[in-house]
Amino acid sequence: MLDYHLKLVGRSLRQRPGHALLVVAGIALGVAVATVFSAIRHSFAKDPIPSKSGVLYYVRMDSWDPAHPNFEPVPSQVTYMDAMGIMRSSIPVRQSVMTRAELNVIPEPGKAHPSREPTRLCFGDFFTMFDVPFEYGSGWDRKADEARDPVVVLSKDLNDRVFGGGNSVGKVLRIEDRDFRVVGVLARWSPSVLFYDLVSRRAPGTPEALFIPFNLVGPMQIQSSGSQANWKPAAGPGYEAEYLQGEKTWLQMWVELPTAAKVAEYKDFVDAYTMSQKKVGRFQRPLDNRVTPLLEWMVDRGAVPPETTAMMIVAILFLSVCALNLMGLLMAKFLARAPQIGVRRALGARRWDIFVLHLLECEVVALAGGAVGFVAAWLALFGVNNYVKSMYSRSDVFQMDWTMLLFAVVASLAAGLMAGLYPAYRVCRLSPSTYLKLQ
Repeated sequence: MLDYHLKLVGRSLRQRPGHALLVVAGIALGVAVATVFSAIRHSFAKDPIPSKSGVLYYVRMDSWDPAHPNFEPVPSQVTYMDAMGIMRSSIPVRQSVMTRAELNVIPEPGKAHPSREPTRLCFGDFFTMFDVPFEYGSGWDRKADEARDPVVVLSKDLNDRVFGGGNSVGKVLRIEDRDFRVVGVLARWSPSVLFYDLVSRRAPGTPEALFIPFNLVGPMQIQSSGSQANWKPAAGPGYEAEYLQGEKTWLQMWVELPTAAKVAEYKDFVDAYTMSQKKVGRFQRPLDNRVTPLLEWMVDRGAVPPETTAMMIVAILFLSVCALNLMGLLMAKFLARAPQIGVRRALGARRWDIFVLHLLECEVVALAGGAVGFVAAWLALFGVNNYVKSMYSRSDVFQMDWTMLLFAVVASLAAGLMAGLYPAYRVCRLSPSTYLKLQ
């Protein structure tokens, strides 16, 4: 029966190709717009690191002013004293305190111009914990962290600019007033959301050009360029009093915990640390420590820009308008076929058969429009990615995947159903006697 109906649908489309193309174009336009904006939102909302997201946790502690509430339930970052205190734990498989800074890079004369580069200060576990890809070399180990070795990992772009590309591992690069040894060069890495730093809210998520050991922050007196908050004046003048000994929250803390038991054990450890600090007069607010999974932290921080959700809703409404506008076109086409339907009904065709036949025709046309719309959406995102590359010098941000292909198929079928349901119902309700008299 399906084959027979498909043959009738094909014959109907060939009789009026211009009409069919008009419907295909209307569906294609709506599907293309809806798919583009849904793909943009999907790029921000999808799991940025599926292989590790289930074991990565962001750590927060409420060390805020006992007399006045913070603008957040719990400060989004921790102090240096607390970061160093909980870094003593051996429970996490990997862990890293980190912050962002801007440092001067001074290449050898004649090779490149000095520049000020975004820098991430972190522990060596950072690279394995977040599955950072390398083109040459690797990150540094824990011995380098403990010894405060002047080692550096470069982004691919900075390596191209400073060393002309190629393997620069082992070479020396001047950063601020120190010589750093290059131990690794990143491969092209551009997560759509900078998931390891959701506090700075930098879009569209461009990783830093330099990665150096966090333990150099004190000896080099590096000030963070990221978000900072402080409720208590420093005990004295100078960098150490403000950044290392004060209540300024300016550091992000990530841990890798492989099991639920380890999560519970680590949470108990953080609570115990906080209770020990209460005894010396700190953490005077009620106990409220958070060990938050990565995906939950992304939701808390609004990793998906609300503008993308609004644009996706508007685009789906636009697809609905396209489908409703096609309803009149299909109604006229189906009613013009009323005499043929009357004959078919007189020969024994049921109303249900007539209804299914016409609805099937709508869905076939909608799928054709959906295919054209998906290709148009892919081309549109290709253009958007090229624009982003020219602005931020990074790889594709927005990508089509199987999820978006499935979305395009479902959207086109829904549009076909919306456009054809009422015309198919009306035409199957026609009385055959009226048209048989005219034959």
